[in-house]
Parts: sequence; structure tokens; C-alpha cells
Amino acid sequence: MTGVKRVPLGGSEASVPNVVLGLMRIADASDDEVRALVRAARDAGIDFFDHADIYGPGLHACERRFAEALRLTPAERAGITIQSKAGIVKDGPYYDFSYDHLVRSVEGSLEALQTDYLDILLLHRPDPLVEPDEVARAFDHLEQSGKVRAFGVSNHTPRQLDLLRASVRQPIVANQLQLSIVHAPIIAQGVAANRSGLAQAITEDGGGIVDYCRVNDITIQAWSPVQSGADAGVFLGSETYPELNAVIDRLAAQYDVPPIAIATAWITRHPAGMQVVLGTTTPERVTAAAQGSDLALTRPEWYELFRAAGHRVP
Repeated sequence: MTGVKRVPLGGSEASVPNVVLGLMRIADASDDEVRALVRAARDAGIDFFDHADIYGPGLHACERRFAEALRLTPAERAGITIQSKAGIVKDGPYYDFSYDHLVRSVEGSLEALQTDYLDILLLHRPDPLVEPDEVARAFDHLEQSGKVRAFGVSNHTPRQLDLLRASVRQPIVANQLQLSIVHAPIIAQGVAANRSGLAQAITEDGGGIVDYCRVNDITIQAWSPVQSGADAGVFLGSETYPELNAVIDRLAAQYDVPPIAIATAWITRHPAGMQVVLGTTTPERVTAAAQGSDLALTRPEWYELFRAAGHRVP
């Protein structure tokens, strides 16, 4: 393959791959294992790497493992996009979008990653105690000091985004949301809107977040793209989803790609221009998933997968 498809990042001029490598599980990986994983991503055209300060057994553990294994030269660092997240405090747990916490977290990420800047910083899950002006002050400091080049959020609703955007000067370029064929409330609710007696019609997505992001030039990053839901496991090959897997396997054979590529393609087929965030530590799965990057499922095929996953099309 020639490489994964690239899409705009928010409303910026930046072009990013529509498949991303998430690195939340590399804390115990050897140097060779990390390098092999990243090499598989780069060979597939993936030059975008997703981190968070809390990934790993200790603060910044996975960020540090990434940097120690790769030991990037300045030229190599300039050739990739590094995104990290801040705002979750494991002790408690609780959320903290205060100026001091955000700045301290970014400085810790920069030290662990052995870099002078983050390409993108995401606010990691909403903080009910958020003071938007304080977030704005943190973003201004981080941007003006050259420590962060772009900003986004994770798991935010339209109204939470509106609250932030009333104070924050920088564009919100991304919103990282859980999405897979099976776990798809951010899409399924809209299909069944205004239908009485149908559980799918209940608003679980924060009120049209996909449409909101499209209207406001915010790139959706789909995390857990092969998961059934919270702690429910992978749906690929699962006996819990025989009908879905039968459709996936048939389409995989038809397009001559691995099944995981169909799971990727179901997300990348959406006209919102989403990025798929892979969480695997297996190089072969990165290669396989990337084959769905530019696989244009037909409308009937996309809806067939949607229905086979248990979603209703009224």
C-alpha cells in the first residue's frame, strides 16, 4: 500500500493521517518492541502518535518509554506529530483543568518525551469544575512559550465545547471520542432521533457531537475502534457478535483485506474525515488496520455493518 489517507486537522492547514498509533500500552515494551511498532506505523504512512500523561503505571511512563526507545534526532522529531493529553489525576481519581496542573503536566510530558514542544495537547475528559478563563490562560502561556502548537479536547459534548470556546482564543482542532461499529451512540442516536420506544433514540452522545464537530471544523479522533464498549472486549471474532463478524468476514474476503481493516473502514468511510486511534502493541495489527484507511465501503455495506452490530435503522 502507498500509505494511509490524510485528512485536514480541524480547520488548520495541517494534513494528518486518518489512522493514528496510540501508545497507552507500551510501558513494559522493550526498545526493540517499541521500535518495531513505530516502524510498522511509519511503513503504513502513520506519522501521528497519541500519548497522555497518565498512560502507564506511573506519570508519563509511556511517554518516557517512547522517547528512550526511539531517541529521535531533531530531524526525526520534526517529521512526526506527537499529541498528548492532560487533565486526569489518577489519585482520587478526579479531573483538573487548572492553569497550574495543565502547565505542569505539559512540562512533564516534554521532559519525558525529550522534546521541546507538543504538536497537539488535548484536555483529557471534561472537568466539571473547569474555569474556562483559566484554561485560556494556560493555552496562551503554552502557545506563546512554544511548548504546544495546537489544542483540542477528548470526550467533550457540544455544550462543554461551547463553554471552552467562549474563553479560549485558539481553535479547538480535535475531539477524541469513543467510536466503533458496535459502540456508536454518537452516530446511532441521530439515526433514531425522535423515535418513541426505541432506546437508541435516547441522547447519549451529548447532543449531536458528530454534527457539531463537522460544522465547527473539529476533527473527531475515534478511540477504541474495535472495542464493544467500556470493558466489554474486542468484537472482532467474538462469539457475542456472530452476525456482525459474518458480515465483516465476507467484506474482508471481498476486498482482500484483514477483518480489522473493515472495522477501520467503517469509521474512515464517514464523511466527517475522522482519525482512527489504534491501541494495539502488535505491529501486524497496525499494518492490517491501516489497510482500511482508504477503503471506500459502499453505503449499503456501511449500513449493513451498522445493522449487524445491533443498531436500528427505522
